[in-house]
Amino acid sequence: MGLMGKLSKAAIAKKAADEARKPQNQQKLKDLTSKVRNRGGKAQR
Repeated sequence: MGLMGKLSKAAIAKKAADEARKPQNQQKLKDLTSKVRNRGGKAQR
């Protein structure tokens, strides 16, 4: 499974990179990162 595993991981990484280039997904990523940064302190439980 070594070669097939590497190929499938490469395909998944390419798909993620392609999706990250889309403008609507870039906005989602920016919102998510700002939400995490503004959280501050320890996580609440």
